[in-house]
Amino acid sequence: MQGVWVEKLTAFENLVVADCPKPEMLSKQVRVAVQAAGVSFAQSLVVKGQYQRKPPLPFSPGSEIAGIVIEAGAETSRIKVGDRVCAIVEWGGLAEEAVAYEANTFVLPDSLEFHRGICFTNSYSTSCAALTWPHLLNVKGGETLLVHGGAGGVGIAAIEIGKILGATVIATVGSDEKMAVAKAHGADHVINYRETPFRGAVLEITNGDGVNAVYDPVGGDVFKQSLRCLAPEGRIMPVGFAGGEIQQIPANILLVKNATVCGLNMGYYFGWSNKDTRGQFSPLMQKLLAKQFAWFEAGLLNPRVTQTFALDDFQEAMAVVLGRLSQGRVAVVMGDEARRLGK
Repeated sequence: MQGVWVEKLTAFENLVVADCPKPEMLSKQVRVAVQAAGVSFAQSLVVKGQYQRKPPLPFSPGSEIAGIVIEAGAETSRIKVGDRVCAIVEWGGLAEEAVAYEANTFVLPDSLEFHRGICFTNSYSTSCAALTWPHLLNVKGGETLLVHGGAGGVGIAAIEIGKILGATVIATVGSDEKMAVAKAHGADHVINYRETPFRGAVLEITNGDGVNAVYDPVGGDVFKQSLRCLAPEGRIMPVGFAGGEIQQIPANILLVKNATVCGLNMGYYFGWSNKDTRGQFSPLMQKLLAKQFAWFEAGLLNPRVTQTFALDDFQEAMAVVLGRLSQGRVAVVMGDEARRLGK
């Protein structure tokens, strides 16, 4: 089969599509003919060995897939051959076939295209858990939510889910074009942080009260300024560090504001830890995805994939991601999905 193949840790631009062996399948796994795979900043770190999880060499990168099940392991029961699914995998997504644990595989609604299905395994799941789980941001109707990176994959998801929950959503973005994207997905207020310091704008919008919750995939100084936007008893979550700086959190501000900082590593719930927790958390994750699919079928979620690329053009896909040129997600498509989209 064809796939992006990593034989030694290197920069993403050094990788090529090559013939590679089909992955072995365990008894609790299913084999998927991949139709779409997500492309993300994290993958560029994985192939350089700079991510917290390091795959054994050689491997294919890619952790978000959607496709058709072509084989099911002996210890599987919920997922069947022929099912249209999305799945989260530790690696192996940028190839024509991948294997996924049944616990981390979810049957797609018939109306959800494969290339948009990849949005639910990470972007929407992360945002949904962050905003709804009681020990995290736990956003309620009538509260105000600040979402940074409001035109990115997790940002769009957070805006949409925030509106479903009844929150007033303020989004920050880096261009007028991205302002339009955030507004189109439901943001009540959008701030172009390149033109207006967002802290002052947020306090003006909230009449000086601040926001109840902050969802921050950017990090660095954005996080530090966001702390100063919090209302008393506010909650703030670092989701990533797209800005390139990992912030240090000043405890004095937390104390003065009675604020809570919460973290979320979705990989823990998918079994990406020293202890295999897939079985333990599978019911929780099935419930989380079922909620999102119900919202999608009700027309409340609109996963945005702005660009799709053929497998041979995976470098172009990553260049869009690293250049922060996308408004939503970027996907590599294969098989029938590639043909359907003319790739």
